[in-house]
Amino acid sequence: MTRQTIVEKAPEQPGGSRDSAPPAPSGGLRGHPWLTLFGVAVGVMMVALDGTIVAIANPAIQKDLGASLSQVQWITNGYLLALAVALITAGKLGDRFGHRQTFLIGIAGFAAASAAIGLSGSIALVILFRVLQGLFGALLMPAALGLLRATFPAEKLNMAIGIWGMVIGASTAGGPILGGLLVEHVSWQSVFFINVPVGVVALALGLVILRDHRAENAPRSFDIPGILLLSGAMGALVYGLIKAGESWGWGGTRTWLCLGGAVLLFVLFALWETRVGEPLIPLGMFRSVPLSAGTVLMVLMAFAFMGGLFFVTFYLQGVRELSPVDSGLRLLPLTAMMIVSSPLAGALITRFGPRVPLVGGMVCTAVAMFGMTTLTDGTSTTAMSLWFALLGLGLAPVMVGATEVIVGNAPLELSGVAGGLQQAAMQVGGALGTAVLGAVMSSRVSAEFAENWTAAGIPAPPDPRLEEAAEFGAVPAGLADAPGMTPELASAIGTVVHDTFMSGMGLAFTVAGVVAVVAAGVATLARRGANADAAGGGVHV
Repeated sequence: MTRQTIVEKAPEQPGGSRDSAPPAPSGGLRGHPWLTLFGVAVGVMMVALDGTIVAIANPAIQKDLGASLSQVQWITNGYLLALAVALITAGKLGDRFGHRQTFLIGIAGFAAASAAIGLSGSIALVILFRVLQGLFGALLMPAALGLLRATFPAEKLNMAIGIWGMVIGASTAGGPILGGLLVEHVSWQSVFFINVPVGVVALALGLVILRDHRAENAPRSFDIPGILLLSGAMGALVYGLIKAGESWGWGGTRTWLCLGGAVLLFVLFALWETRVGEPLIPLGMFRSVPLSAGTVLMVLMAFAFMGGLFFVTFYLQGVRELSPVDSGLRLLPLTAMMIVSSPLAGALITRFGPRVPLVGGMVCTAVAMFGMTTLTDGTSTTAMSLWFALLGLGLAPVMVGATEVIVGNAPLELSGVAGGLQQAAMQVGGALGTAVLGAVMSSRVSAEFAENWTAAGIPAPPDPRLEEAAEFGAVPAGLADAPGMTPELASAIGTVVHDTFMSGMGLAFTVAGVVAVVAAGVATLARRGANADAAGGGVHV
């Protein structure tokens, strides 16, 4: 049976219902496939942009609010963790109440939370509203994929997902440039305020263009225990990783209790899902090897990309002492390559299938990560551009292809759950990457700072604040004007700070490169979406 036949003529479900094919456009604005793609793209662009635009603002937020490294990490981790925890539940809400409604609520809430962040005067409030922002973002991301899956006919779904992936890739990559312009010429708060007008436009388009679609056998109840177990497991996992690198230590009792608790909650979640009538995630979905591989691939890709990008911004603004705008411009090769290669990747995947583009993409990503371990404070712009461009070339086919593999292999009535699973995998990977690579950085800095200080021949004992500065790669402002400070001594301290940061960043990129290599192996299991129609256990390999 062909892929188109499966979508247009679904087998009857146990209750006798049948998934309907996407309806033909009515001739007006509402429900037109390509206008629907445009409408959801504007909303998705806002969320994807926020995933990286904040990275370029992190140094400014840290200086303005006096935040520690762990607090700055939580600006990213709080957002990503909230997304990851809520995405699958949000997808289920869309399947139950309609993807149009959840999409519009998500846009309105996301824009409001963004405005609240811009008005915040403390790091605690920034983190709190970032979490709220992530919860609303979780509503609209899987709903967008659900709308595309229900609106486009099977033979055009890959093309639609390719364009959707291009929007995400371009927005993700364009974040540093836009963020740099806003931070340098306006303020870090403007990075969040910009979401308000974009949200208003997305909301207006959604009200006019989007049409609600619901499968006949969509879920009618909610798995509350499953939601609590999954949320607790993800929270314990990421929190344990962050605290291990921050203060607990990897061998600490609290670290192992937290991580062990996460594993236990994941096991309990899996056991519960096999017993509940309408589970949060029908585990039968994972009988599809391509769907499972696509999910793991999204986690590993985001781990390497988001974790690595966190340190690139501090390298550019700290070690290289570039302005936010110049930092964004240095990342232009990454941006340009993702914009150019995303539609090309979509076309290749549509014609030849996802396996070869996915493997090739992760190989390019791995090479780029290993290449960035060679960066120094004197690396030429040409050399930096080469590695950033190669990273963009590698990420584009993964973002497009893994999405098609996950959503295309899920049943239509679980399109929201599949969209939530795809986005949850990406956000969990980003949170884990930031946490683990942040812990790797902190560990290396702690191990080498005192040694580098002694080797530099600096007589005075190091100020603990200087070791913290080494985690950001930036020499504290006003160091040269400190009492008793000479130009030679200030230069020596600056060298210690930069060298220690570069050592930690190099190790972090090495870990990210190894993860990308593992992801390339996982990508060999990918296959074009089968658009299986049986829920739960009926997903085919």
